[in-house]
Amino acid sequence: MMKSKVKKWFGFACAAVFAVALCCPLLACADKDKNEDGDGDNGGSSTVPQVPVHETEVTPVEDGVEITLPGDGAEYYDIYKGNSAYGDFTLVETDYEGESYVGDDLWAYYRVDFKANGNVTGSRVYSYEKELFGENTMIFSPEDDPEEVQAVIDEIYEGQRGASSGQFTEDRYALLFEEGSYDVTVYEGYYTSVAGLGLAPTDTKLGGFHVYADLESNNNATHNFWRTVENVTVTGNVQWAVSQATSMRRTMVRGNLTLHQSGGWSSGGFLADSRVTGTVNSGSQQQWISRNDEWNTWSGSNFNMVYVGVEGAIPSGDWPSRRVTDIESTPRVREKPFLVQTEDGYGVFVPDLLENSSGISWDEDGSEGEIVPLDDFYLARADRDDASTINAALAAGKHLILTPGVYMIDEPIEVAKAGTIVLGMGLATLRISDENTDTLMRVSDVDGVILSGILFDAGKNSQTLLEVGEEGASARHSSDPICLSDLFFRVGGHSDEPTYAHTSVVINSSDVIGDNFWVWRADHSHGVGWDTNVTVNGVEVNGDYVTFYGLFVEHYHEYQTIWNGEYGETYFYQSEIPYDPPTQEAYMSHDGTVNGWASYKIADDVQNHRAYGLGVYSCPRQPVKVANAIEAPATPGIYIEHAVTVRLSGADCLESVLNGEGDRIASNMFQKKLFAGAKFF
Repeated sequence: MMKSKVKKWFGFACAAVFAVALCCPLLACADKDKNEDGDGDNGGSSTVPQVPVHETEVTPVEDGVEITLPGDGAEYYDIYKGNSAYGDFTLVETDYEGESYVGDDLWAYYRVDFKANGNVTGSRVYSYEKELFGENTMIFSPEDDPEEVQAVIDEIYEGQRGASSGQFTEDRYALLFEEGSYDVTVYEGYYTSVAGLGLAPTDTKLGGFHVYADLESNNNATHNFWRTVENVTVTGNVQWAVSQATSMRRTMVRGNLTLHQSGGWSSGGFLADSRVTGTVNSGSQQQWISRNDEWNTWSGSNFNMVYVGVEGAIPSGDWPSRRVTDIESTPRVREKPFLVQTEDGYGVFVPDLLENSSGISWDEDGSEGEIVPLDDFYLARADRDDASTINAALAAGKHLILTPGVYMIDEPIEVAKAGTIVLGMGLATLRISDENTDTLMRVSDVDGVILSGILFDAGKNSQTLLEVGEEGASARHSSDPICLSDLFFRVGGHSDEPTYAHTSVVINSSDVIGDNFWVWRADHSHGVGWDTNVTVNGVEVNGDYVTFYGLFVEHYHEYQTIWNGEYGETYFYQSEIPYDPPTQEAYMSHDGTVNGWASYKIADDVQNHRAYGLGVYSCPRQPVKVANAIEAPATPGIYIEHAVTVRLSGADCLESVLNGEGDRIASNMFQKKLFAGAKFF
């Protein structure tokens, strides 16, 4: 990629649009000849939705960029220009006026030294990229000084590491690397996304990448949540010691990949569309899903390992001695979209929908798909945007990028237009405010909506966190399914205040693909208790033809997952029943006649369902019983292959795996119950 071509092309287009918007906001809107679906007139409406326009310190102008100078008691300013944030800067002007400076390159970086009495009293770097993506998006260039880049990475990591300090911090970061090679090692902590900006992972090469166990002792990685990496190549061995709410996607590891730290506990993760030239060592990983990956060999299996569309050697043997589920190909999936920088400008690459696929989707030239230009997106920032501005942009026909931050949402975000893309960066977090007694985001029952890379936080009075499709939705979307990737949901944990969510995720639409969900009622940290972070169900599926690859659901008061739709499919399920039911009386299902609540419930009237590799775990603080980990109707169209229950600690409360069935196997501290596939006739 030729960086100058990228930035100049996009700069002319964006500068013109932005300048018009600032001068005449009424013109910064969707095409007047299109209705809300984008394919016809507007039905005679005289009101055209307007894209919000914000005042900025860095403004595109015809000949470059205008920087508003802050004053701050400075007598004058020395202004330096550079091609990147952490490279060399050259003095271009000394300015005595003190109001603004017009630079001749929209995409350059400008360092302004504030001076008085001949001394520097302050310094700041300005750029249009920072204006677009926010202060917590770090964009690195191969032209940057590697020592400075390493220092930035290390500083961010120190603030985001540690289960006690980083796990519930409010800071969010995206580390983006332009095409090229970097002599740096990335250490990744909480709420951090690392990504390359090329079309292929081989376009961006990192010297090293590591995730260390964040609990303070015993190499324990069971709290290593909320971090992602994608679209990079790492030369050398990589430690990716993670648990839920993480993803490694579209990554090349030229070496070995270790999924734990020195054998310490680790509790499940997600690997997709990635190639490892050496061995993947799962070690202590309790459970794992790999989808559409390639590797040389895989070492290790514990409770429940699921491979879908994988090319490479996996552990041999039959269930239950080998607790592995191997599905030859992935029926249907669309890989997660990602931000790119090409010769035509910034954009979001949207991979094509794949059917019956195996192995990775990319080669050194990239993948099959399309680039949606950045001009088609509204870039939201948590320091200036809320539900009203986001909804205005969506209503005007824009796609949405949520830059890193925590967004307080006082009314539902409404995604109503077919084909809308919503992309979160840096674990962008939508948190429901006290005024919102509804939901964080509602998606209409339309074709081709894509949501990815978002953390949803419950509030005091939330009913749901995400609703896909209206109640009673009946349309089919088989040719252009709704795709949901790397979506994470949380009830409690971040605040001492009580929280409530009846059901975190409700899917009413048909033809929905979920790709890596963690749906979590918090079991530790702030605001946690049976009567404090209160819920009913985690996930409710009412639509037909809904498929999940990697569904993690934990600790809800009743069913963790309840499936009412037909022709549902789940490839890998991980769940823990709640730790904190105070008594057996408080934890009874079926009108008080059955001990506990099943984790995975297929509704009694469902006729067709398939599930592969289901793991349900327990560590109750009180001696309560759960009759069935899984409940399913005994009908010919129901198929469940490979299910396991494990007592992690506490009383042995899980009485059966499925409908009263499941052999008991004792092993060390665990009581395991294994179920090796059944068709009900």
